[in-house]
Amino acid sequence: MSEPLVQGSPAPLATRHDVALLDLDGVLYVGPDAIPDAADSLARAGELGLRCAFVTNNASRTPQRVAEHLGELGIPADASDVVTSAQAAARLVAARVHPGARVLVVGGDGLVAALREHGLDPVTAFGDDVEAVVQGFSPDLGWRSLAEGSYAVAAGRPWVVSNLDATVPTPRGMAPGNGQLVGVVQATTGQAPDAVAGKPELPLHEEAVRRSGARRPLVVGDRLDTDIEGAVRAGTPSLLVLTGVTRPHDLLAAAPERRPTYLSDGLRDGLLEPHPAVTRDGDAWACGTARVSLRDGAVRSERGEPLDALRALAVLWWAERPDGADPRAAVRAIGW
Repeated sequence: MSEPLVQGSPAPLATRHDVALLDLDGVLYVGPDAIPDAADSLARAGELGLRCAFVTNNASRTPQRVAEHLGELGIPADASDVVTSAQAAARLVAARVHPGARVLVVGGDGLVAALREHGLDPVTAFGDDVEAVVQGFSPDLGWRSLAEGSYAVAAGRPWVVSNLDATVPTPRGMAPGNGQLVGVVQATTGQAPDAVAGKPELPLHEEAVRRSGARRPLVVGDRLDTDIEGAVRAGTPSLLVLTGVTRPHDLLAAAPERRPTYLSDGLRDGLLEPHPAVTRDGDAWACGTARVSLRDGAVRSERGEPLDALRALAVLWWAERPDGADPRAAVRAIGW
C-alpha cells in the first residue's frame, strides 16, 4: 500500500487504473442533484480508458433502479455496472444456507432481488423453515419487520447485515441509517450480526472487483469511515473527493486507517489531472507551488494553490502531530 498523499501521480489517475470503484452520494450527486462536472468528468475519463463501477452501501434499491437514476443525471450506466451492499450481503447469506433456502428480509427491494440472484427464497415473516435473516436499509422499514428480524435472530438464525452506516443523507439533512436499525435488533436480542457486507468491511469491495473484473482498481469516495477505510483494508489506492461529507479539518484528524492515497476537489481534477507529490522541503512540506510549515505550534502557509496547500498540510499534520493544535484553525491558515 502506497504512502498516503506522498507519492503523487505525474499522470492522470484515469490513465493509471482500469476501473474506478465510485461511491454515489457525495461523489456523483448530493440528494437529488448531480454534482457539477461529474458526468462530463466520467465521460472524459472513459475516453482515457477508465471504466466505472458504481458501488453503494445503500441496499434499498436494485441495481437497475440505481442505473436508471444515474442515467437521469446524465451518467450512462447499466445495471451490471452497479454493485450494492445487498449483492454482497446475499453472497454472504448464500454461503451459510442450503440452495433455495428461505431467507427473512428486513429491508427493501434491493435485498429481495439480490437473494433471488443467488437462487434463494426471500420471505417477510419468520418461521421454522427460515434459515437466515438479512437486514439492509429501507426508508419504509417498520416495527413489524424489525420484530420479525428480532424473532429470527433470537432463534439463532445467521444474521447478515448490508452495512452499519449510522446515518443516511436525504434532501432535508441526515437521517438514521441502517446501523441505527441494526441497533434496534441488537438491543432487542442481545446479539451482534454474524457478518457485515458493506464498506468499510471487505465483502462489498470484493464483490465490486469480482463483478467489474478490475485489475488496477481505484476507490473513489467522499467518506473517510467507509470509502477510504475500506480501501485501506483492501490495500487499494483511494481518491478522496471533497464534494460530499468530508471537510478539510476531518482529513487532518483522520486516523492512519482512514487516510486516502490521493485528494481532490472533485472528479475532474481527481481523475483527469496529475497529482503533485508532497515532499519535505527543509522545515516545511511542499506540494506544487504550496509550502506549509509549523512554527511555534501555528501553521504557516506560503503561496500555492489551496488544494496543494491542503495536501501538504495533511502530510504535515500526520507526520508532526502537533499537540493541542486546532485542525480547523490550521485549515483556515492555508486559506480554506
